[in-house]
Amino acid sequence: MAQPGGDLVVVGAGGFGRETVDAVRAMNACGASWRLLGYIDENPSLAGTQIDGVPILGGIRELSGLSDAFVVVSTGRPDNYVSRPRIVAELGLPVERYATIVHPSAAVSASSRIGVGSVLLACVVLTSAVTVGSHVVVMPHVTLTHDDTIDDFATLASGVCLGGQVRIGRAAYLGAGALIREGRSVGSCALVGMGAVVTTDVPAREVWAGVPARRLRAADIPELAP
Repeated sequence: MAQPGGDLVVVGAGGFGRETVDAVRAMNACGASWRLLGYIDENPSLAGTQIDGVPILGGIRELSGLSDAFVVVSTGRPDNYVSRPRIVAELGLPVERYATIVHPSAAVSASSRIGVGSVLLACVVLTSAVTVGSHVVVMPHVTLTHDDTIDDFATLASGVCLGGQVRIGRAAYLGAGALIREGRSVGSCALVGMGAVVTTDVPAREVWAGVPARRLRAADIPELAP
């Protein structure tokens, strides 16, 4: 299979953006040919600086002069985990402009599928017939087992483990070390806390935590564009 490559811009210069850059470097060490042009970040104090040798190009408007570059949106803190849908909608780019970044240490089965713009970091495992949507974030040491479905814009923090036939809804966030029992679902824009053990379905736009996980409150997040 041909190795990916081309000019690449990373949107977001925070921790996840930096992790994405290091995944890109690992891909290049294994034969890919991405040319990192720099970060795009709306923080004006970062413009013109560098992070680990990668320049901050400026805000989103700078993309207008980079029409041939691929883009990956690498944002999404736990306190703002629905930022990617907003940014992707604002960019309005065709799907072919988005890069998909998969760390070379990830184990992705031939029967699994990964959507455009998604990022899989080190030591992620997709066992059998796993479907990962577009602009999904999968942090290190996440295990997705048979027939799991991860909808667009979801975030799975480090160490998350899903049983078989689990569905994670659009723009949901699973905190580090969360465990989801087989056959269960987490609704769109829901937030599951760190180390939670989910044994029943989690409704959309709710915050759940604990062992076993229980509802804490409604998720205080803005409505998303369709």
